[in-house]
Amino acid sequence: MAANEDEGPSYVDYEAFLDPSFSPSSFANSLVLATNNPNDTPLDLSTPLSKVLFDAQEIDSHIDLLTTRSAIPLLSHATEQTEASGRIITEIDNQVKSLNESYKQLEKEVIQKHAEADEVRQVAARLWETLKLGRSVGRCLQLGRQLEIQHTEISSSGSGARKEDHRALVRCAHTLLSLREILDKKAPGEEGHGLDKVNAIRSLQDSIIGPIEKSVRSTSEQIVREFNVGSASGTTTFAQSEEAKARIISAAVTLYLISPIPGAKPDKWSPQLLLQALEVYLRNSLQSSIASLARSLATLPSLDRTLAEVSARCQNIVAMEIILSTTNAPPHPLLPAHKHTPSDKSNLLQYLLAYLETGSLASYFWRTMASSLATRVQEIVNRGGVSARTLKTNKNSVGEAIRECVIRGSQPPSTVTATKGKSSKGDPEKSGGWDREVAVMVGSVIGNLGR
Repeated sequence: MAANEDEGPSYVDYEAFLDPSFSPSSFANSLVLATNNPNDTPLDLSTPLSKVLFDAQEIDSHIDLLTTRSAIPLLSHATEQTEASGRIITEIDNQVKSLNESYKQLEKEVIQKHAEADEVRQVAARLWETLKLGRSVGRCLQLGRQLEIQHTEISSSGSGARKEDHRALVRCAHTLLSLREILDKKAPGEEGHGLDKVNAIRSLQDSIIGPIEKSVRSTSEQIVREFNVGSASGTTTFAQSEEAKARIISAAVTLYLISPIPGAKPDKWSPQLLLQALEVYLRNSLQSSIASLARSLATLPSLDRTLAEVSARCQNIVAMEIILSTTNAPPHPLLPAHKHTPSDKSNLLQYLLAYLETGSLASYFWRTMASSLATRVQEIVNRGGVSARTLKTNKNSVGEAIRECVIRGSQPPSTVTATKGKSSKGDPEKSGGWDREVAVMVGSVIGNLGR
């Protein structure tokens, strides 16, 4: 404000306008109030407006005076700035030109070659994916052909007769697991990625893998259902018993291996297909025994033959228990090696005992039969007649016959004992280890006859 001081006092209040808190509305309001009486109507705005216009004219005159006096320094400064800008632009143009030339050289030597190399990389990557997919398809087709051959070995013709090779069931199970190991790995980068889009693989699954897996499962379940190492008449030979044991081991191992595992924790997993087949076998034996024994209790002359059949069925169950207890759970390729066979389930029997929540299959057989037999006996008593009177009259001999049936049925067949050298629970059972089962069975019949 040196020029302002040289020219004398100014009419413009520069301090007010330069104040950071200056407000145009507040300034206009104060100017109107200073030149008017607030009670007057209407207000006279010509005076404050003239004041503002005069201030603006004063500032304009001052700006004109300053620019006139400082024209030469301002022009000199503008000229210097213009020349400096020109030199900067010239230097920048040279740098830009050099940069453009470097970029063109870089584009020619690197970018174009990189683009070509990237195309080659993409082609190589796709060829590699195709090669991996082709290898997976080839391996699946090879395993599918192997599975077909193994399946024909299960029941093949020879010398005019059909001969069964039950060991082929286990071979089929391992091949099915190899196929499942490939086909279930569908995540990117895994061996089975993209296989579900290949028509040959879909055809393989629909026409070979699926039907053969059902056939293998059905054959194994049938072998379990038909398991028999003895008979009521004791006519089964040692060779026949050995063959029956070998068949049940093959079927049990097969069902163990092909049991589903998706979503199951290794330490919680159990062979569901095997457990279901064994449960069906036990249920069928129980249903047949309960029905036949209930009929014989109503017609006592057939009781001895029925009890012999029941004891034979229980002997088969005891034999199965021994066989399963001596059959180690095989390594499962689709479960972690350190967890697939926990220490408390080192053999196939432990899975079944845990599933049935029992400590012995023979004990489970007699206790389950007794729980169902009690209601059948009560029905005979309620109907009355000759059957009820005869049963009550001979209840002592009936109780003794049932006792002998339980003891005899709880012992393993001679062929299994000769092979294994022990019974399912050990030698103590031969000398009265089944007293509780005897009491339960006898009580289910005699205890419901009344006096």
